[in-house]
Amino acid sequence: MNGAEPIDAVYMWVDDSFPGYRDVLNQYADVKQDTNPSRTRDNLDTLKYSVRSLRLYAPWLRNIFIVSCRPQTPRWLKEDVPGLTVVHHDQFMDASIMPTFNSFAIQSYLHLIPGLSKRFLQFDDDVLLSAPVTLADFADAAGRLRVFHRFGHTPDETKRDQDGISRWNASLAHSNHLLNAAFGTRARPTFTHVPLLIDRDWWAEMIARWPDDFARTRTSRFRAKYNVVPDYLYPHFLLGTGRGIAVSRLRTYRDTFYFGIENYTAYALWKLAQRRAIGAKTLCLNDNFGDNPNPRVVKLVRDFLDKSYPVKSPFEA
Repeated sequence: MNGAEPIDAVYMWVDDSFPGYRDVLNQYADVKQDTNPSRTRDNLDTLKYSVRSLRLYAPWLRNIFIVSCRPQTPRWLKEDVPGLTVVHHDQFMDASIMPTFNSFAIQSYLHLIPGLSKRFLQFDDDVLLSAPVTLADFADAAGRLRVFHRFGHTPDETKRDQDGISRWNASLAHSNHLLNAAFGTRARPTFTHVPLLIDRDWWAEMIARWPDDFARTRTSRFRAKYNVVPDYLYPHFLLGTGRGIAVSRLRTYRDTFYFGIENYTAYALWKLAQRRAIGAKTLCLNDNFGDNPNPRVVKLVRDFLDKSYPVKSPFEA
């Protein structure tokens, strides 16, 4: 592994409070799942704090790319500061599928962002660094992707046709169907939410291996049955081809922390105290608020973020 190579960071982000966005979303949505606010809400400003965390704990990253739909940009962003670029979907994705609200489709195109480093870290906008990291935290000396398993398993392939299953789980089940055919049938564990180190060539190879499934995913405006989950398929693809290595669950729970934010104040306080005690390197603040976030929990989490990342990044106005 060449530690001197440039590594960029890429976020996928959207803010459903941006004027006009909800109108467009509702114009195309067919079912309630399509308008789930937990996937488009930005009430905690986690992207802003995540960018701060990169400057604090991974200053070796070269450039930051924020991928969003046109014309959105974060409201806190200062214009024309070197090192951070907002890239809109129409700059690197097929125009015929616009607009798209399918994160699986968008993610499948990330390796085509102009000017992107050969290997890059893909962050969800609710994932933050909480301690210093190096490239070795995400790949071993041979360049193999470190895969962070959690306890529990993803839905097996028989669930992909099950009535009532969420589109997320149906897509995981379909991804397992593809993996079973390629690498043998087995129960596959869930992954924790961490930055994903992607090699553009390996990502393209994965897409080329299942072209029809990726084509179907890309033309699904929202998540749909028989979609693939790229950031789930990729680690298993690398494990199956000898380019990934699973870390122990002990290391997973030591180095990573997942906080599904519910509307309960006591639970939020307990989880934040737990995170401080563990001192993990990465933190995921997953929005489980539902339709009506509890303002007391929102304040608790925002106060925690303000105290944890008090220094503005150079990209903030």
